[in-house]
Amino acid sequence: MELLLILLYVAFCIAIFKIFRIPANDWTLSTAALGGIVGLAALLVIMNYNHPFSMNARIYYAITPILPAVPGRVIDVPVEANAPLKQGDVLFKIDPTPYQYLVDEKSAQLADAEQNVKQLKAALDQANAQTERAKSQQQLAQSNYDRQDELFKQGVVAAAALDTFKRNLESASEALVAAQAVEAQANLAYSANVNGTNTTVARLTAELGSAKYDLEQTTTRASGPGFVTQLILRPGMYVMPVPLRPAMVFVNTGAGDTQLTAAFQQNYLQRVTPGDDAEVAFDAVPGRVFKAKVQSVLNAIPAGQLQPTGALIDPGNLPGGGGRALVTMDLTDSVSSYQIPLGSTAQVAIYTKYIHDLSLLRKILLRIKSWQNYLFSEEHFEGGGH
Repeated sequence: MELLLILLYVAFCIAIFKIFRIPANDWTLSTAALGGIVGLAALLVIMNYNHPFSMNARIYYAITPILPAVPGRVIDVPVEANAPLKQGDVLFKIDPTPYQYLVDEKSAQLADAEQNVKQLKAALDQANAQTERAKSQQQLAQSNYDRQDELFKQGVVAAAALDTFKRNLESASEALVAAQAVEAQANLAYSANVNGTNTTVARLTAELGSAKYDLEQTTTRASGPGFVTQLILRPGMYVMPVPLRPAMVFVNTGAGDTQLTAAFQQNYLQRVTPGDDAEVAFDAVPGRVFKAKVQSVLNAIPAGQLQPTGALIDPGNLPGGGGRALVTMDLTDSVSSYQIPLGSTAQVAIYTKYIHDLSLLRKILLRIKSWQNYLFSEEHFEGGGH
């Protein structure tokens, strides 16, 4: 940028010397040079402070490493590389056979447990009936013994007859105690539950739910809009839920997943506020400048971040350099008709409300930068020479 201004000033001086036929001597040349140095320096300071510029801008985007939730052998990969996807689209499928077997097994066990609950209820009802029967027999034996005891006191019956009824009463009482014990055991077996559900049924229900979840996870779907790039996964490959070995990389393209961010010198941003106008010149689109708005000025600089460790922080070992401040912005012009890949670099100029007339010069310089993008890099020339 400085070189462009110098060249423009030199061209202006040459024109002035030619038009007004000013003699070129030591005094006039020194005056022009000194005036240019002072003027350009002041112009750059004022322009950079009020309308900052950065060549360090890029479209950043979020990616999601796709990991299978369950291990298995891939049987289908219906997606195509770089094809747009929406939420819920199938990315790949794992052989569900072993997981379906487990679901069937747990379903059978659950059905058996539910049937067993019915049997426990029937056993409890039977124990209750036996207890009632034993209770009735004990009451009858007690009544007979009491009647015989009264007759014995009156001398009507002998002691031997009273002993017989006494033994009958003791036998009925023992039978009642045994029936009550059986009833209590049956009641414990039937009433063992969690939130009103038999414990075995509750456990198998949870296991069946887990098995069904694993079965559903054999199909991996897109969590939002985006696309898969550099697709290498093929049917027949075995995948596992290992964080270091994702099956594919999903590029998110939803709202908030992509962001145009530019890095500025720290002293450039004192007058920048959200909502300021901006312009963007992408390297990928020579000769075209797009309008934008400042979204936010980040309140942290990456160079100053600290992370907890097992040792005290030594300032002498911290990264040097001042670091650049980051500004995010939103494009207001549509770029859908241009081939601008995510991650593309750009040059950005911000126009604050201060000394607005000077923004015209910044706009001119940005467009000259954009026109320079028509010049291909040396890699292109090297490739074309082979």
